[in-house]
Amino acid sequence: MQIRPESTVGSVATAHPLATRVFSRHGIDFCCGGGRSLADACAKGGANLDAVLSELDRELSQEEADIRWDLQPLTALISHLLEDFHKPLREELPRLLAMAHKVVRVHGDKDPETLGGVLDTLIALEAELMPHMEKEELILFPMIASGQGEMAGGPVSVMESEHDVAGDLLRKMSALTQGYTVPEAACNTWRALWVGLEAFENDLHQHIHLENNILFPRALQG
Repeated sequence: MQIRPESTVGSVATAHPLATRVFSRHGIDFCCGGGRSLADACAKGGANLDAVLSELDRELSQEEADIRWDLQPLTALISHLLEDFHKPLREELPRLLAMAHKVVRVHGDKDPETLGGVLDTLIALEAELMPHMEKEELILFPMIASGQGEMAGGPVSVMESEHDVAGDLLRKMSALTQGYTVPEAACNTWRALWVGLEAFENDLHQHIHLENNILFPRALQG
């Protein structure tokens, strides 16, 4: 596809998976905000549209044979989501929570607002994401896999709304940590927590993008 200022962020991310690297660098929301045009997304995030378009050209000129999930069977995409996103999330979130509890316990007095806010946000993410994934696995994904995606408008609407909540929590986390900037005095666990949180955010953005911009629209089309 030819990328234009009026192209939606989600359509670009769908057709060119490597574009998400550029979007991440510029803080452009390509999951929950995938319906915005590039021009609108850049204006909202304070990014220079011409610079973003140039970076997209450079990045995509090196594009390798990444899997186009919009061209794969829906059952294959569901398996990818379960194995490469749901399963790792269930392992990683408790690990991050354990580190956050430890850092708050040992260093909470150094920056109580930031560290306490990070811990509270992680707890909120766990409360949001664990039942969310269970609903997808027990209700929505089986409907889609059995060919009943056209009837899944209600569950899809609920999942998208919950994605928005998770996206808000990720933005809060990034703001609290100043974009995961590690303080100079941070211990190894504190540093590892910030690194882990940034990777977690990147993975969750990809996760939500694949569902919001590829799986759900294709399933609803039948």
